[in-house]
Amino acid sequence: MPNRKVTYRLYPNAEQEARLQETLGLHQRLYNTALEERIRVYKETGKGLSFADQCKVLTQWRKAVPALAGLNAQSEQVTLKRLHLAFQHFFRRVKNGETPGFPRFKNIHRYPGWGYKTHGDGWKLHPSQGASPGENCTHGKLYLQGLGHIPIRGKARTAGTPVTCEIIHKAGRWYASVTLEIEAIQRACGTEMGAFDWGLKEFLTVATPQGIETVANPRHLRNQLAELKRLGQEVARKIRMAQKLSGRQRGFSVSANLRRAIQHLARLHAKVARQRKDFMHQASAWLVKRFGAIGTEALAVKNMVHNGGAHKKGLNREIHAAAPATFLKMTRTKAEEAGSWYEEAPTREIKPTQRCHACWKLPDEKKTLSDREHQCPHCGVTCGRDENAALVLLRWLEMRLAGVSGSGREPSEMWSGGSFAAMKHETHAIAV
Repeated sequence: MPNRKVTYRLYPNAEQEARLQETLGLHQRLYNTALEERIRVYKETGKGLSFADQCKVLTQWRKAVPALAGLNAQSEQVTLKRLHLAFQHFFRRVKNGETPGFPRFKNIHRYPGWGYKTHGDGWKLHPSQGASPGENCTHGKLYLQGLGHIPIRGKARTAGTPVTCEIIHKAGRWYASVTLEIEAIQRACGTEMGAFDWGLKEFLTVATPQGIETVANPRHLRNQLAELKRLGQEVARKIRMAQKLSGRQRGFSVSANLRRAIQHLARLHAKVARQRKDFMHQASAWLVKRFGAIGTEALAVKNMVHNGGAHKKGLNREIHAAAPATFLKMTRTKAEEAGSWYEEAPTREIKPTQRCHACWKLPDEKKTLSDREHQCPHCGVTCGRDENAALVLLRWLEMRLAGVSGSGREPSEMWSGGSFAAMKHETHAIAV
């Protein structure tokens, strides 16, 4: 059975807010203490502690520390599990020759929250009064051990059975991320065929057999850039003042005024992130609802922003703000849910931005990033660069649907030439 997450916002009263802060601090100290214990044991014995070992030690800590005994035992095990996963990722990076990054001690301001493993053990989701059984994940209250019932607002797209819960503190607000186990995902599948090219001038350039369409780039970050800069300068100025008054660069006291300024900056960043995520969800859902066969190119975002220095700073910022990798992942996931045909063309082989969609030939001289018009030296076709890339991807998708590339799949039986059969099928990744 598939799992999906729904995020609720918590509305605690003053007493519950204080208790939430206290619980967050206890989990942060538990994490740091467990990390310190692992380092100490390794230095003394040359062997590390496992997750099971630390769970046994946790039992002793709960007997010795009344504050830990007041917390839910499973939530404390989740905190230890997070530290265990951090070490697993560290050793994996060491083994693969990557930059390892040893697990660090967490400051209270950088500790996100804690989790619960089982619904009914330390937490329970209560629906709003009058809700039907199919609406058991809409608003209501969340019970947390030691805090009582906290009003929440939020709604799951598909109702399901609550499994796990994570309490998150972000930008001065509290959220509950609940994992739901659902029976089936119902998502509409389109019947048309289309291919899109991702970009910055236009977020999407969509090519269909009927023509070219575009989806505008909303540029949420650029619209708030001036205000973000102003708030960032205000925070920096107040930090310098606090450092000057205390005579210390680190460990200075944070005033209520400085804390509010930091919170305003964090909330604006969070607003931009929410706007970006909402837009990408809507755009990806629109693609899947309309098209039964979708084609695009595989993007290596890390390589796109790797070089360039200061003169490429603005471009890199816009690429990160548009989040192409996240958008492709959302589209791929929704296509699998709907049973749509989703393909990513191998960029190095197809070269959509270089190849001509009409004659399928590459130019003698490679186009640069500043060349925004496609002018084929072989057949003389002229059009926009993004439009040409989308048409190349559409032609490539048509060949894939006709079974030209010999991948072993036979989509031509489902493709009628004008529409894609509205039926469920299993979507697999294709090795090209």
